[in-house]
Amino acid sequence: MPPPDRCTRLAPSPTGPLHVGNACSFLVTWALARRLGWRVLLRIEDLDRDRARAAGGRGVAEQLAWLGIDFDGEPVSQSTRLAAYERAMAALAAQGLIYESPHSRAEVREAAAALSAPHADDAPVAFPPSLRPGPGPAWGFGRRDVNHRMRMDPGIEHVEDRVAGAREFEPARTDGDVIAWTKAGWPSYQLAVSVDDAAQGVTDVVRGEDLLPSAAIQARIHRALGFAPPRWWHLPLVLDGEGRRLAKRRGSLSLDALHDAGVDPARVRGLVAWWAGAIDAPGPVDAARLPALLDEPILRAWHARTRSAPNTVDDRALDWLHGS
Repeated sequence: MPPPDRCTRLAPSPTGPLHVGNACSFLVTWALARRLGWRVLLRIEDLDRDRARAAGGRGVAEQLAWLGIDFDGEPVSQSTRLAAYERAMAALAAQGLIYESPHSRAEVREAAAALSAPHADDAPVAFPPSLRPGPGPAWGFGRRDVNHRMRMDPGIEHVEDRVAGAREFEPARTDGDVIAWTKAGWPSYQLAVSVDDAAQGVTDVVRGEDLLPSAAIQARIHRALGFAPPRWWHLPLVLDGEGRRLAKRRGSLSLDALHDAGVDPARVRGLVAWWAGAIDAPGPVDAARLPALLDEPILRAWHARTRSAPNTVDDRALDWLHGS
């Protein structure tokens, strides 16, 4: 029997309807967990309150149920856990890792450009150490209405990913000091997910490959708070017909749109199984069958294959989903 303490989570953000790429990640996470005997938790990452309220559409649990995904225990919403995040910030501040950072994006870009080549307007910029405050009251976690950053010291983070393989990252160089608390009075994504994964006993994080660099940052936060980082499983991304990563603004690819058009969710599951290489051609797949189709070697081979042949929701895939 597998160890009973393995646990993963589904962590949707209710800022818009889930899309086919979300469905792929959640179906694989759920199927892998059910195959290996892990617990599956549902965590609603609703810290962006304005976007969550404006999103509308079906509830997350309803969208997951349509896909055939179940979970263990009651859902947890991040918006109810403010006190836990404040305690974590206080613990990090006590180690001299947290400071107030009121700088605008323009100020960050200007300071970064002074140290290296100019960046394109939409290119990510590492927060430069030159903007850290000197010794004094800015170091700590007193106010809640200003951005706070966590100091990222130099050094390589080794990420052993069960799907993508071994990777190395240098957060101090690529990201600089990361935002841990926002001026809106809520924790950043990096802090909140790290605190919640540790608190909920999450041992295995399965998610899209675009978040692989975040594993290095989150591993540092885990260790700074006295926790062991989880195991990482980063899955290939799903692209649209033009080769772009799927986004919630593409309404035609949302699960709500597919549901309203009468698409059989067994076809969504079948498309995911085909992308992963678990079946030879797209075909409807029952939810009960999916866990038997996906395992670690399948996921590794899938990742290697998508380096040259990414998963794409093109017209052919949409036609198949709609039964054409």
